[in-house]
Amino acid sequence: MNNNTDPKVLVIGLDCAAPEWVFHHPEYTLPHLHRLMSQGGYNTLRSSDPPITVPAWSCMMSGRDPGALGIYGFRNRRQYSEYSDYAIATSLSIKVPRVWDILSEAGKDVCVVGVPQTFPVSPVRGCMVSSILTPNVDSDSVYPESLKADIIKNVGEICFDVEDFRNEDENKVLQQINDFLHNRFDVAEYLMAIKPWDFFMMVDMGVDRLHHAFWHYGDPAHPKFQENTAYRWAMREYYQALDERIGRILAMAGEDSLVLVVSDHGAKPMHGGLRINQWLLDKGYLYLKSSPTSPQPFRLDDVDWSRTRAWGEGGYYGRIFLNVAGREAEGIVDPTTVSDLCSQLKGELEAMLGQDGTLMNNSVLLPEDLYPEVNGVPPDLMVYFGELHWRSLGEVGCESIYAETNDTGADAANHAMDGIVIANRNLSLNKAGLMDVAPTVLSWLGLTIPEQMQGRVWADNE
Repeated sequence: MNNNTDPKVLVIGLDCAAPEWVFHHPEYTLPHLHRLMSQGGYNTLRSSDPPITVPAWSCMMSGRDPGALGIYGFRNRRQYSEYSDYAIATSLSIKVPRVWDILSEAGKDVCVVGVPQTFPVSPVRGCMVSSILTPNVDSDSVYPESLKADIIKNVGEICFDVEDFRNEDENKVLQQINDFLHNRFDVAEYLMAIKPWDFFMMVDMGVDRLHHAFWHYGDPAHPKFQENTAYRWAMREYYQALDERIGRILAMAGEDSLVLVVSDHGAKPMHGGLRINQWLLDKGYLYLKSSPTSPQPFRLDDVDWSRTRAWGEGGYYGRIFLNVAGREAEGIVDPTTVSDLCSQLKGELEAMLGQDGTLMNNSVLLPEDLYPEVNGVPPDLMVYFGELHWRSLGEVGCESIYAETNDTGADAANHAMDGIVIANRNLSLNKAGLMDVAPTVLSWLGLTIPEQMQGRVWADNE
């Protein structure tokens, strides 16, 4: 698909970037992104199921869905026999090659900056700077290790995430988000200038942190929107500063490189939270050793497993697990009735009414129906509450299953299925999906697409 004798690919990742702010918003001036759109093409980019940072970026870079990866969120159960045996999904959780692994093996030079699920960093033909989940700069955060001191000397500190972005001190949070933006691009620009590369990828997490902290100030459709606040245009100002930094990277990359600007998912106004474990308690699926008299976090140690058939987890989507006999340590659900119990829960969850008495429009997905291959320990049911306008809350001891706020800190946005893709070439982006990115990159660089990859190549329409 590429006739260039020395092809290069630049992927600029914007975690959580939403089409409504990037594509022709009348109040957002984004000349560099809009130039790319007019020069090539753009479309929405359907995320993975579930549409969350981990595993979405790894799905994008491996061309494999969460079932194949065996990763269903930031934290995942490691075994059925232990209720509380969870692990954070770091780079060590990825058992399949990602784009930079395949390119390195093929003798291509790669540079990877800030892509989620790259901590701890791994050897590549080139360099890698890790992202979120990195505890500190002294950990395995830069490859090769010798490059770390060089970056710090020439750029300054290396920021891996926006610390405590759900802090109620909004002035502090906004400053940290903007500082993070410039640090991430400073590191990327420095490495682009000093390192040879055939494939360069960077991801800005600041967009995601901005949306979660400030969406309600920028979106009149948000139930908590306020017109006259100091933060009314915080999102617009960030996107415009982001566009300016993207322009600088584009100038360094040159006109001959294939450029893809992508997000792992979009975002939408968060209307509230649904207390999934309170609902399971009320319905008689979940039992605790003693009844809480006030709201408190759900704890596995408090569960009466001798009577419990199901329990859930909080997050941007709901995960429900069944307490299956012979699978869980103290399981009571007859394995022959699992399918019926899943159908029963699915029916009740999809029939759930909201606070106003109307249907919430919940979607309930079964991993075995969703993925061709199911690895790891998946939830038995995956629930998107209120078309993803509602997140899943874990707390119990509450009078209502509905909550106006998040139980883990301030949050104004939930994730949406549609992210963005912008290309500086006229590619076939109709019905574009997250897992198309990896095969497209490999094809552009002249490599054979591994048969395990589930996406398609975006062909050149020119």
